[in-house]
Amino acid sequence: MSPDETSATRPLGTVRSPLLEAASVRAVVVVPTFRRPAMLDETLASLAAQRTSRAFAVVVVENEASGREGLAVAARWLAGGALKGEAIVETSQGNVHAINAGFAHALASFPAATHVLMIDDDEVASPDWLELMVAAAEREDADVVGGPVVPRFQADAPSVLRRHPVFWPSHHRTGAVPMIYGTGNCLMHRRVFERLGARPLDPRFNFLGGGDMDFFTRCRLAGFRSWWVEEALITETVPAERARIAWVMKRGLRIGSINRAVDLKRSGEAGRWKIVAKDLAIVPLAFVRATVTLLRTGNPVVAAHPLAVSAGRIGAWFGVEQQPYKAGATT
Repeated sequence: MSPDETSATRPLGTVRSPLLEAASVRAVVVVPTFRRPAMLDETLASLAAQRTSRAFAVVVVENEASGREGLAVAARWLAGGALKGEAIVETSQGNVHAINAGFAHALASFPAATHVLMIDDDEVASPDWLELMVAAAEREDADVVGGPVVPRFQADAPSVLRRHPVFWPSHHRTGAVPMIYGTGNCLMHRRVFERLGARPLDPRFNFLGGGDMDFFTRCRLAGFRSWWVEEALITETVPAERARIAWVMKRGLRIGSINRAVDLKRSGEAGRWKIVAKDLAIVPLAFVRATVTLLRTGNPVVAAHPLAVSAGRIGAWFGVEQQPYKAGATT
């Protein structure tokens, strides 16, 4: 998209910062949003406060086609010049559609950008986040870079949940990793999209979630180099409805369903019985892990997590899957 392009030639609903020189942008941060205008405002404030000399832009993807409160928040940041970039509307509802739309728009609108990053609309980036992520990608010649997303609990959150693994990152040390697992704090080099497509997340994970895990699994299988930057911190707001035992148990079930769906996609029809065998083998292993965790932590909620994951895999046999990214669902 050229700097002198008029609004009439851009997608309906697009908001663009004034005097945006797309050709100068080297990194783009994608921010999908759905019904979280106040949280999105915090996210964009953290991006506006980034300490970097790198030319970067944001692409905010509004996934609420009717209310468009997120689009209004993004428009305020863009119009005032605090952030450079664009905000678009993705009318196909769902997590995968919103992320894919953001990636595709970033690549098309900023052809000189070599790195595409992502942050969720309930997250806040630390001031050096972008600089640390891009610098690591350049220094290590990494195709994929991830960083920690740590929870920001409300004061009254139950103590038994504060160390639950669903809230904490998968890696804890800067360095090469086999893969990362989530798009909440990530960077991809343009060459990843050139190989896997500008819309790389699989729509079959649209409402279940796990499209990011499937995507990064494909990155690993394609031989892309992944790197972790422990210092590139992002914090995530944990609302009251998530700081509940029922929610973390459901999250464990969903993780099991996602893991099985990713395995099944890799195996195809011929390998279905191998997946069933894996499902059954994980059941006794989950009991062992739960026992060890209980003895180590004394926390029954944390100990129950491997059991919930195993149950999620078994439940998927019967088509029991949650859809937290569907309108009206509790995420």
